[in-house]
Amino acid sequence: MKVARFVKSVVIDAPVGEVFRFHERPDALALLSTAFPPMRKTGGTGDGIRTGTRVDLRIGGVKWIALHTAYEKDRLFVDEQIEGPFARWVHRHEFEAVGERTRLTDRVEYELPGGGVVNALFGWPVRLGLRNMFAHRHRVTRDMCEKRQGGEGSRS
Repeated sequence: MKVARFVKSVVIDAPVGEVFRFHERPDALALLSTAFPPMRKTGGTGDGIRTGTRVDLRIGGVKWIALHTAYEKDRLFVDEQIEGPFARWVHRHEFEAVGERTRLTDRVEYELPGGGVVNALFGWPVRLGLRNMFAHRHRVTRDMCEKRQGGEGSRS
């Protein structure tokens, strides 16, 4: 089974440093999380989103442990599921300057447990959930970062 890939980008009317700093905030994950399923941080180790940081979560009733495996200030960070509902989950958060604005791109590679048949049958609700989750996250990021810049900004 090929690894499934999901990619979603948004252009935010704020400089890269501002958008990246928002993601470094201790409350960023809580701000970016959707109301359903409920998510709460239950523990972890390390420093924010830097390489080596572990984040322990409870999403609904499911335990999820992620490890940050890459960090390049103002450019990217990567988290990988080390325990949780997926057979594989790697999430790259990429930041690119577009003039004075920022292109934020989320790239997720994932596999459901159970192999090709399970992925073929149940991949569509995962894709739908990812579309909804990242639409929410990008809207929140845009609102938080563009408000800080004091302008309405572009809605591209």
